[in-house]
Amino acid sequence: MDSSRSYKGLFFVRILNMLIGLVFYALGIVLLLKANIGYAPWEVFHVGLANTLGMSIGVASIIAGLAIVLAVTILGEKFGFGTIASMILTGIFIDIFLAIDIIPVSSIFAVGLAMLTIGMFAISLGSYFYIKSALGVGPRDNLMVVLARKTRLPVGVCRGAVEIIVTVIGYALGGMVGVGTIASAIAIGFCVQLTFKALKFDVTAVRHETIAGTCKALAEKKQGKRKIT
Repeated sequence: MDSSRSYKGLFFVRILNMLIGLVFYALGIVLLLKANIGYAPWEVFHVGLANTLGMSIGVASIIAGLAIVLAVTILGEKFGFGTIASMILTGIFIDIFLAIDIIPVSSIFAVGLAMLTIGMFAISLGSYFYIKSALGVGPRDNLMVVLARKTRLPVGVCRGAVEIIVTVIGYALGGMVGVGTIASAIAIGFCVQLTFKALKFDVTAVRHETIAGTCKALAEKKQGKRKIT
């Protein structure tokens, strides 16, 4: 088999996994928003930012992601195509789901709690697919890694601190804080762990490619094909 075609085929599958993951991730976020019992920490911030600046939630998510990517780049962190895709496409997919309005806003707490639970598992499934692509983690995950590396504090502590900060800022800007905020902050890790275990996915075994690494691999395979022909 031509190694160039083999790599390109694998790369296509990885791109497909990434896109599927981001769709599920965005769907999960919209479910959390529509549950109407309190937004997840980052969504509190995104909604508050969107309301303050008069933009869509998706665009607010993209702007926040861009700011994070710039910050972690300054701090020396490398990222992949998946990081950029996550930053842009998640926001676009969120706006699409909100625009087509196929998910109603819950007015019953029990229904909202069920939507919150389904949303967290949708986010977990999305994480599985986009991490599996090994094209780079999302901006917010990158931020946790950078802070842990720079401060030498546990990742969980860094994540918790960041989520408290963005929740407070988002609440001050008008984002909804409620039972869902606390529940999602506590339970999302469990949902991710349960999903990964069910799919027998070892996240520690994934080696993410940087943008430079992906470009180099594609270029090398292309040159190899030319030599063969």
